[in-house]
Amino acid sequence: MVNLLDPSTVITRMFNAGKYEEMYNYCKGLLEKIPNDMVALQNICLSLIYLKKYEEAISYCDQVLEIKESDTYALKNKIYALESLNQYEQVLKLCEQILSSTPNDSWTLNSMGLSLNELNRHKDAIEYYDKSLAIDPNDVTALMNKAISHSHLKNYEMAIELYDKAQLVDSSLKEIPLAKSKLFEKLGNTDNAFLAAQGILNKDMEKIKLTAKENKCSLFHQVCENEFEKLDSK
Repeated sequence: MVNLLDPSTVITRMFNAGKYEEMYNYCKGLLEKIPNDMVALQNICLSLIYLKKYEEAISYCDQVLEIKESDTYALKNKIYALESLNQYEQVLKLCEQILSSTPNDSWTLNSMGLSLNELNRHKDAIEYYDKSLAIDPNDVTALMNKAISHSHLKNYEMAIELYDKAQLVDSSLKEIPLAKSKLFEKLGNTDNAFLAAQGILNKDMEKIKLTAKENKCSLFHQVCENEFEKLDSK
C-alpha cells in the first residue's frame, strides 16, 4: 500500500500536476528539518529548473555534489541549467565527468555534442553523435544534431540524409521537412526542395517526379493527386 504522506509520493504528485512552486516550497520545508535530505535537494533542483531559476538550481545541485561527487542525477540537472544559461564550457567539463565512469550514457553524449555545436566545434560534436548512434542507430536527437553539424560544415547532402533518417524514425517531427527543403535549395535542387517541404521522404521523390513527367503535370499537381488517392483508399 502506498503511503500518500511519504515525501517521494507527495513530490511526485506535485511534479506530475505541474505544481512546481508548491514542490519547491515543500522541499524547502523538508530541508529546514533535515538540511542534507537528498530527496529534497534533488527535487528542489528539479522544481527550480522548471521554474527557470537556473542559477538557484545550480546552487542546490552543488549541495548534492558536495555530499556525493558523482551523483549523476545532480550532474545532469546542473548540465541542463548550465545549458539554459549558455555556459557550454562548463557543460563540457560535467559531461566529461559523467562519461569518465559511464562512457555509453547517450544523454550525456548528446549533451556533449550539443555544447560543442554551440561552441562552433562541429567536427568534434559529430564524434559524440557517432558514439551515441553506435549505441542506438535510431537516436533521433543524435541524428538531428548530427545533421545540424554537417549543415554548418556545408556538408548538405550528408545533412539531408541524416534528417531523412530521423524522419523515418519519427515522422511527427515538424521541423524536418523545412530543414530538408532549405538544404535542397542550397544544392540548387528546387524540385526536391518542394517535395521535402511536403514531408516526402527521399526514397519516394524520384518516383513522384517520374510519375509527374509521365502524366505531363506539375509536381504540385502530382502530389495533390497522390494525396487524393490516399484519401480515397481510406
